[in-house]
Amino acid sequence: MSIKVEGSFEITSWDEDQGGGLEGTGKVSRATIGQRFAGGIDAETIADMVMTYGDDGTAEFVGYHRVQGRVEDKAGSFVLRARGVYDGTNARTSFEVVPGSARGELAGLQGSGTGSAGHGSMGVYSFDFDL
Repeated sequence: MSIKVEGSFEITSWDEDQGGGLEGTGKVSRATIGQRFAGGIDAETIADMVMTYGDDGTAEFVGYHRVQGRVEDKAGSFVLRARGVYDGTNARTSFEVVPGSARGELAGLQGSGTGSAGHGSMGVYSFDFDL
């Protein structure tokens, strides 16, 4: 039986570097992003993302979030595979637990969810999981 949790997250750090070489191609960058989740997930995360930007200010991104903390009353860690888009105003992300990545009391965790954030450092998420 799947359990749904919701909550908020805050971006706590952002370090982004544009990829070099092949001048005249689209902008691609790599970012390491720190986040703090609250609510059904109470955890610190580090996201390693690759982003490509359009000339109109939009972007697409893919990457992995390493998560350490709690999902409801269970402690441990896991990795999320994420994919998202930024439309110039809002970033929307879909994510899923990488099979076999969960450790501690979260071993065996499966699930997926979504997140969204406007300008600024705050956003919201929803996560459906089985344990």
